[in-house]
Amino acid sequence: MPFLPTLSTFFILLSAILVAFGWRFISKGKAEAHKKTMIAAAISALLFFIIYISRTIFIGNTSFGGPEELEIYYTIFLIFHITLATIGAVFGVISLTLAFKRKIIKHRKLGPYTSIIWFFSAITGVMVYLLLYVFFDGGQTTSLMKAILGT
Repeated sequence: MPFLPTLSTFFILLSAILVAFGWRFISKGKAEAHKKTMIAAAISALLFFIIYISRTIFIGNTSFGGPEELEIYYTIFLIFHITLATIGAVFGVISLTLAFKRKIIKHRKLGPYTSIIWFFSAITGVMVYLLLYVFFDGGQTTSLMKAILGT
């Protein structure tokens, strides 16, 4: 298994697990545990993003290497995942900002939606990883820098 994709997938899965624990803590009235857990979830998501972006820029993205007849379904699934991940990240930043600014009423309203989107984003992200590296051999990897510079 490729190291960086495995590591980044671990961090996004960890962030979703931490969000689940954070949700549980707040439902039990444990605000301090909720805060610490959600900060840890955000750090885990940030580590995922740093690894993912670094890999995309310097190494590249891996294309789907499975059967050609499944490629269109994989592509549609990938677009769905990217959309969820983007919305989840934006909602996550907004939710964290509201919490840190102590706008708790707005945070409470947005938080559950953010968490649900994040769970689906993490699940679909793990599925993308499995489709690229476990169920099928990965396709070609092209560096963004090589694509831009033409080398």
